[in-house]
Amino acid sequence: MHIVLSLGGSLVNTENGTDTEYLAKINGIISKCIAKGNKFGIVVGGGFAARKKANKLRTKGKNEFECDEAAIKITWKNAKSVIAALGGSAYPKVIKDFYKARKLAMHNNVVVMGGTIPGITTDTDSVLLAEAIGAKQLVNISNTDGIYDSDPRKNPTAKKFDRLDYHQLIHIACEYDTRKAGENFVFDILACKLIARSKIETHFVSGHSLNDLENAIDGKAHNGTIVKEI
Repeated sequence: MHIVLSLGGSLVNTENGTDTEYLAKINGIISKCIAKGNKFGIVVGGGFAARKKANKLRTKGKNEFECDEAAIKITWKNAKSVIAALGGSAYPKVIKDFYKARKLAMHNNVVVMGGTIPGITTDTDSVLLAEAIGAKQLVNISNTDGIYDSDPRKNPTAKKFDRLDYHQLIHIACEYDTRKAGENFVFDILACKLIARSKIETHFVSGHSLNDLENAIDGKAHNGTIVKEI
């Protein structure tokens, strides 16, 4: 069974650079799941480096298209780091289009992508990859342990949802999606609409809880948020 992982760039690169120790732990989980018969498509975000680069370009008067272009290049670097951590489990090159990803996913245990085109976030890329390879399960891995009714970093009383349907997720995403490179939001609005159209069961978990991540991949109960038809 194919499963897509949308891996937040902030988990791959921090202010201190690439987190190789964390990537080694991710490799351990993926290796275990491959042994159970799963295959993976992974889309890696830009993280700290992308936000820093986009903000720097804005101060120089660059437009959002140019900021997106720069951020996408950083996602490719992050994707290379993920491939290196996975060793022989993954196709050895970053894939930059969905047609090639679909073809390679048939013969490789793991295919890894970064961003694709300006204006399209890696959230949307991950859902498009799921559609392309026929995955019916997507796991969003970030610094946040689920979906809340408001930003938990700003509102200490924010309520976390254990379960949502697709339309509820779309409503929440509408409040956060600014479409700017390097911005953090729950899941971009286009990605939400795409998982709704294809009925892709989507799990939102903290990347810092490896137990929750493994449970989400296995379809077991976890402490994050599940989005599916209710």
